[in-house]
Amino acid sequence: MDMLRFATAGSVDDGKSTLIGRLLYDSKSIFEDQLESVEATSRDRGDEYVDLALLTDGLRAEREQGITIDVAYRYFATPKRKFIIADTPGHAQYTRNMVTGASTADLAIVLVDARKGILEQSRRHATIASLLRVPHIVLAVNKMDLVDWSQDVFESIRDEFFAFASKLNVTDLTAIPVSALTGDNVVTRSENMPWYEGSNLLHHLENVYISSDRNLQDVRFPVQYVIRPQQSKHRDYRGYAGQVASGVLKPGDEVLVLPSGLTSTIASIDTADGPVDEAFPPMSVTIRLEDEIDISRGDVICRPANRPDVTQDIDATICWMDEHPLAVGQKLSVLHTTRAARTIVKNIHYQLDVNTLHRAEGIHTLGLNEIGRVTLRTTTPLVADPYSRNRTTGSFVLIDEATNRTVAAGTLNDR
Repeated sequence: MDMLRFATAGSVDDGKSTLIGRLLYDSKSIFEDQLESVEATSRDRGDEYVDLALLTDGLRAEREQGITIDVAYRYFATPKRKFIIADTPGHAQYTRNMVTGASTADLAIVLVDARKGILEQSRRHATIASLLRVPHIVLAVNKMDLVDWSQDVFESIRDEFFAFASKLNVTDLTAIPVSALTGDNVVTRSENMPWYEGSNLLHHLENVYISSDRNLQDVRFPVQYVIRPQQSKHRDYRGYAGQVASGVLKPGDEVLVLPSGLTSTIASIDTADGPVDEAFPPMSVTIRLEDEIDISRGDVICRPANRPDVTQDIDATICWMDEHPLAVGQKLSVLHTTRAARTIVKNIHYQLDVNTLHRAEGIHTLGLNEIGRVTLRTTTPLVADPYSRNRTTGSFVLIDEATNRTVAAGTLNDR
């Protein structure tokens, strides 16, 4: 059974948390005591209905204000597939939280209130999902019960959103009319919208094809740890542990180690359950090579004829996540796969307005939640691919060395 990671995004009060609560409730993925707690809280607040949004809004401030602040992760499964949900905030000031939640998503649900239509936040979230190369996007037009289940309202919103998405890098786009409050078209088909002939939301999530989204062509294995047991019977063992970022590795394959450029052949691939005949993403394995060569944490194992870039000059798009703005000449730490290095900001090319896609050039700083294109220079080479080709080796985070805070998330641009 495979797993689908999906993120929800939308403007404030569009019903993201209620939609997730409905998915969990109607798919029977919550415990009785959880439901009893939500029912009790709803009664205490004087609600006329059971507020399923409380299943995901876990912070006290979220419950008191009725908004989503933090990224809430929820897990559930159906007979067809396992799911990890990232419920991300709708407020513009929490853009960095949405970037965090969507960075690992296979699919993004952009929720729109049928009464309000497409808002700036809707465009913002679609743009961020596109920048993060989320392969599949679902436009969920919510609160259809409040517009009398109107087909015209749904089609008008769908057409406007599709026109905007045509300017973005979106490969798969689907629109579904739903009512999270009543459950229409969430887990079961709606009897109130006979004009809609597509799938309900859960059916789409269960059946969307994601196997081809994973890069199985480019072998990339960032070394996380060198295993050298001290026990006498295993003293000759030297293995390189890590998680397969992309591609397929098999014993007997010729491999290249970067940045050193040394070559060898895979002798075996070990796991906690014993040797395997092949390794693919996202397996965590230990690779043993035929030759004893110098390999350390941060090195990348790949194929001799298919190698990533080894570079100290990084052209990237970043989302700045700190209250103190980013400035040219600033020194930071960069964490890329398993390698850490120091870096300096050489240039800020432009700031991207994610609502209009306008590029503001000639700027020298990036503020909190702003997205821009920058050039970085690192102290040691990074072994990297463009993010459009590999989401693992094409992404990184920046750390403030003084505070140890994560201040930015970045993706490498195409060459």
